[in-house]
Amino acid sequence: MPLPPLTLGIEEEYQIIQPESRALRSYIQEFLDQGRLILQDQIKPEFLQSQVEVGSHICRNIQEVESEVRRLRRSICKLAANNGLQVAAASTHPFSEWETQDVNKGERYTELATNMAELARRMLIFGMHVHVGIEDKELMIDVMNQARYFLPHLLALSTSSPFWHGRETGLKSYRTVVFESLPRTGLPPSLKSWADYQGFIDTLVKTNCIDEPTKIWWDIRPHPKFPTLEFRVCDICTKVEEAVCIAAIVQGIVGKLIMLRQHNMSFRPYRHHLITENKWRAVRYGIEGRLIDFGKQQEIPMRFLATEILEFIDDVVDELKIRSEVEYVHTMMAEGTSADRQLAIYRESKDLGAVVDNLVAETKAGCFDD
Repeated sequence: MPLPPLTLGIEEEYQIIQPESRALRSYIQEFLDQGRLILQDQIKPEFLQSQVEVGSHICRNIQEVESEVRRLRRSICKLAANNGLQVAAASTHPFSEWETQDVNKGERYTELATNMAELARRMLIFGMHVHVGIEDKELMIDVMNQARYFLPHLLALSTSSPFWHGRETGLKSYRTVVFESLPRTGLPPSLKSWADYQGFIDTLVKTNCIDEPTKIWWDIRPHPKFPTLEFRVCDICTKVEEAVCIAAIVQGIVGKLIMLRQHNMSFRPYRHHLITENKWRAVRYGIEGRLIDFGKQQEIPMRFLATEILEFIDDVVDELKIRSEVEYVHTMMAEGTSADRQLAIYRESKDLGAVVDNLVAETKAGCFDD
């Protein structure tokens, strides 16, 4: 039985950089005014004015995702250059501080600041969201429940936030720690059905916890407006190839879980708190760490588990035409994630400005070749 289409979409949140100081620059309104002439609704503001978000069109395959990411980055880089600025893809800025950032104007941001108080102001973080189209709502919930196991692995592969306020944090994904200070974040619960999920939403709305379901910020969730399963756990990848690789792995995991269901099988469920243990290890150590194989009850190097994931999805990668994209994992294992490269540059140069310069260069690499 063939897999359903499994369309893809990707959102990325970029830093707006002032080249001389290498610090963040509040400039989003100018970006929006100029960028919407080119990107229409594909460019959006975020809570702080030094952030800009872009979202791809619906993509039929991973090749279209790669084309979209390169086009969007090229457009944003050109827009920044025309205004004497730069952009960088990393989930925290190496030294800029949240206290000095300007908040965007608008009812949505005022409400967020009012409800979340200082926690909202601390959200000087940048992420990447991957959407996989699943029309069947019950299937979406089933896949979400099983895919939770793989979220720590995806986070480890994407880590790009080792610094905070000019300090080495000792973590590979400090973004995760900052984001999880908000409510309704982190790993979702295991849900029995779409009705179970909808009942949870209804309870939160009726009790004035939220006014609508976009205020649920789980690491993976049914998108509130589109028929997609949204993977939100990742740091933003600095290199295009990394982003495409992770999007392909996400599609492969979803495809494999659906294939198992088509054969009346499923992936073994694991306790929420066990998966959380693996997520902490991904936050702390990234691909240099050891995650737990719960079936074997052993610690396994993440580098080995990355290969195991490729083996797990191997029988769907050719149908999805993602083999070359997922195999970029081997390059990531050799070169490290963005967090690893940032730390290596800083430890050699002792210069956070050099870290920013490399982030800017890697963000746009390969986006101006065609």
